[in-house]
Amino acid sequence: MKKVETEMEDELRPEYDLRSLRVRKVGPERKSFGGPTVRLEPDVAEVFPDSDSVNEALRFLIKITREKKPALPGQSKTFDKPELT
Repeated sequence: MKKVETEMEDELRPEYDLRSLRVRKVGPERKSFGGPTVRLEPDVAEVFPDSDSVNEALRFLIKITREKKPALPGQSKTFDKPELT
């Protein structure tokens, strides 16, 4: 199916060409990128510059916590990735 282009009459000057603009969606209809958003308190955000550093620290904390506590029956001692529920 061929796309039909329509010409609109407007009063904009040619230097105000808005066809290259992209729409930024905000609000509940906005699609999530990468999962849930977590807000850090300012003092914590000073220590962690990006999400990779936060994830690395949390994985380390999970690892040492599991090493100190015996595993429950049916629970693995290794940590790959948490299951999201």
